[in-house]
Amino acid sequence: MALRGLKVLELSGLAPGPFCGMLLSDFGANVIRIDRSNDQNIAKLDRLSRGKRSISIDLKVPSGIDIFRRLSKSADVLIEPFRPGVMEKLGLGPTVLIHEDNKRLIYARLSGYGQNDSNSKLSLKAGHDINYLSISGVLSMLGRKNSKPHAPLNVIADFAGGGLLCAYAIMAALYNREQTGEGQILDLSLAEGSAYVSSWLYTSRDIPFVWFSEKQGENLLDGGAHFYDTYETKDGKYMAVGSLEKDFYSDLLIGLGLNPKDESNSQFNINEMTMKFEKIFLEKTQQEWIEIFDKLDACCTPVLNWTQAHEHEHNKKRKNFISSPTNNTHVPKPVPNFSLTPSHINLNLPYSGQHTVDILAEIGYSSTEIEQFLEQHVVHKTEKKLKAKL
Repeated sequence: MALRGLKVLELSGLAPGPFCGMLLSDFGANVIRIDRSNDQNIAKLDRLSRGKRSISIDLKVPSGIDIFRRLSKSADVLIEPFRPGVMEKLGLGPTVLIHEDNKRLIYARLSGYGQNDSNSKLSLKAGHDINYLSISGVLSMLGRKNSKPHAPLNVIADFAGGGLLCAYAIMAALYNREQTGEGQILDLSLAEGSAYVSSWLYTSRDIPFVWFSEKQGENLLDGGAHFYDTYETKDGKYMAVGSLEKDFYSDLLIGLGLNPKDESNSQFNINEMTMKFEKIFLEKTQQEWIEIFDKLDACCTPVLNWTQAHEHEHNKKRKNFISSPTNNTHVPKPVPNFSLTPSHINLNLPYSGQHTVDILAEIGYSSTEIEQFLEQHVVHKTEKKLKAKL
């Protein structure tokens, strides 16, 4: 696997940090999740911990700090998800972990609004995906016509602008380390990441056929065009239409029983065609439309729910989903597909402290020292496995 031999410490949290760690783990990195001592709550909620190991440490006591510092001395990467200043208060900031302990460490800091080096009050405040989208300007572009802005779950900030960008930044920093021998600090703000992954929405504003209006829901890709939208079918399901180009639109019209040469069916006749499409799609079931558009190149596909996607013929042939060993859920496979170093994932979820003893032994602690840490509640090990589900 491509990242075999890479040692990553991931301070436990939710969403962006665990997703970043999962991406690295899926491609071979040795990811160790640092859990709070004797706290199973994160382990119960974290569904992105597959393939990782867990050590549970009390970072509020000096011995716990010492253990963490020893761990970090042999680590390549640290993923830290706290508000600015938390790690410094613990005595585990970059000054200590990089400059004193491990100059090769990549210290990745994931926070809502970025570190507080600019003295911005917002950097110290709490937030969630919807807040990061709102301040980045992205949320104002999302939503239907004549409706309020609508956040698309927590995909953009937490996962795309957060965890995914963090993994990318770590790879860039590791490449630089190969040239210089030096680690560095990565300051990744979810608000800034949201804007960055949405760059095209800003740079394309002067393209008139993309942006018809300053208002949401009235443009080419946000539901303002009848040939880029979803339509309900006779059985209450939906079809997704993305027939942007002329040839695809022509095939779409043919599939719908309309004449492509009839000027009244033009792509520019948006309002009338929207109503026409809505009426026609309601005349057949989703399966009937699937059979029709399977024979055409119209960019028209069924809207599948999360329990159906793995059954789609294309997804089956590409083996795009993997069956979970803990329940009947199917989860997406790691991508992209590598020709020489493919991913190999372990779908089992670790429980908090499952690997505490093994990890302590790996970094040089004796069995006597480990027993003392356990007795003093500096570290915690869990004997009974949680019934974790993906």
